[in-house]
Amino acid sequence: MRKTPRLAAVLLFVICLTLISMRSFGETIMTSAPQLLTDPFLQLPTETSVQVVWFTEFAGNNHSVAYGENLVKTASANTTKLTRTREDQKSRVANQTQDGQVYQQPVQREIWRHEAEVTGLTPNLRVPYRVTSVREDGESVSSDVFTLAPTPKPGTPLKILLTSDHQLKPMTAANLQKVVETVGRVDGVWFAGDLVNVSDRASEWFDDNRGGALFPGLQGRANYQMNSNGVKITYTGGQIIQHAPMFTAIGNHEVMGRFARTGSLGDEFDDTIPRAVAQELYGEKSLKDNSFNTDTYEEIFTLPQSKAGGKTYYAVSFGDVRLVVLYITNMWRTPNLNVKIRGRYQEAEKDFYDPENWGYGQHIFGEIAEGSKQYNWLVQELNSPEFKQAKYKVVMFHHPPHTLGDNIVPPYTNPIPIIERDENSNIKAVRYEYPQDADYIIRDIIPLLEAADVQFVFYGHSHLWNRFISSSGMHFLETSNVGNSYGAAWGDKKRQVPIGYQENYTEIGDPNGLEPVLPTIAPLLGEDGKPMPYIASNDITVFSIFDTGSGTISSYRFDTKNPDSEVLKFDEFKLKNL
Repeated sequence: MRKTPRLAAVLLFVICLTLISMRSFGETIMTSAPQLLTDPFLQLPTETSVQVVWFTEFAGNNHSVAYGENLVKTASANTTKLTRTREDQKSRVANQTQDGQVYQQPVQREIWRHEAEVTGLTPNLRVPYRVTSVREDGESVSSDVFTLAPTPKPGTPLKILLTSDHQLKPMTAANLQKVVETVGRVDGVWFAGDLVNVSDRASEWFDDNRGGALFPGLQGRANYQMNSNGVKITYTGGQIIQHAPMFTAIGNHEVMGRFARTGSLGDEFDDTIPRAVAQELYGEKSLKDNSFNTDTYEEIFTLPQSKAGGKTYYAVSFGDVRLVVLYITNMWRTPNLNVKIRGRYQEAEKDFYDPENWGYGQHIFGEIAEGSKQYNWLVQELNSPEFKQAKYKVVMFHHPPHTLGDNIVPPYTNPIPIIERDENSNIKAVRYEYPQDADYIIRDIIPLLEAADVQFVFYGHSHLWNRFISSSGMHFLETSNVGNSYGAAWGDKKRQVPIGYQENYTEIGDPNGLEPVLPTIAPLLGEDGKPMPYIASNDITVFSIFDTGSGTISSYRFDTKNPDSEVLKFDEFKLKNL
């Protein structure tokens, strides 16, 4: 039968649809093929080795690293299972895009961690590597090829990324993408805490469906969309920790509260109480489950360890730097003074007679006051040959000693509870005071660091950029305006503080007596046209790079609302060479 032109056109249309469908099906198969949950990343380098870590959602077997020229060498991995990673009503993972669509309560999520030690490395020589995991059905899943190296020798010029407070915030992926585009491959990452929001919520680390989870951002696999004048811009983060080891400090968001006591993981995160209170209420049994823990954080990372504090505080030599990482963070509570709210300064009225539901103010997680275990360890570390002989002596922790941000008030000290009663002994208020002269960081720690000739203190927590310098020349930098900001207490903006308490809490400026330093190159201008000593923006993101070759720390800013703009270096300072 002769085909008419019309019939031929119909047949051609059907064939095209079939090809498109086949292609789409093939793409579906490819995208649904087994994947590693993360790319590999580097941890704990030594003079001749480095740890390679990655995660999967299958137990599998024969997890290994191929490395060296032509990837002919192999290292087998040890596999462990994360014990507390869960999803809940608030997770944004897979098909859950609104509260409670899939999960109505916390549900365990099975995730396996694989770690291999790559040995026989030569200092300052990078080699290629790739990881492979074999599923239970025999199918192999491999990463791309990246590069690794052992810890650099002293005298090696390094570029170290200084970052903090990612927490799936809106500008984080753009920030990390611009790091790589601006300075290329970095040699190390120092992360001053608050990696995610809720530490036990697995998707915040691995695959939040909004595109801003921690590992994708640091591995160039983010998929975060921002709106610029009605145009959607997608940022992917940067391929960073596949090539560079990361050293982290514990922030308040790495600490989870009383385990499985409340309805959601967010509630569990908020439900922390001091160890001493937990012991009084519940006894010795499962003490951390009834107070607070850092289990997921410690299970995810392989870090240097101290005998006194394990992974929670430690010291490490990296090139010309001795980096001391401290566990200085406390429970964040709202400054809101509404009597219905459990906050920094008071308990909620409804809980006056139920101490089990109290928040106990901004109580401290890692004791640091003079005479504590961590303080004594720090004294020992500051007197060690490794510290004294280092060219650069740097200390990193989460809570700010100097800042224009909100989170430095009240002082960093154990809250003093005050119960007010009426003439009939009924409770009128349960409130907390924080004596200014008992701030453990300022009173006990900073004098130690000054005496030990520390050149640089790096921290986060307030989601802004500002820096300070002491009379001795010790520099303080908070470069945590990575994802978004809550503003700075400067000019007309005041902190929310209680009136009529015994202590007077500072509303504007740095409560610990230092004036912020103006950026040296291109400060932002305020509405009055004057240069501002800080960046606290939800449009402009900031990152900082420590160049150990020159001893300089440079800070850069990028306007995410104007994606065609240039990354601008706006500040630079040099550490004194002792």
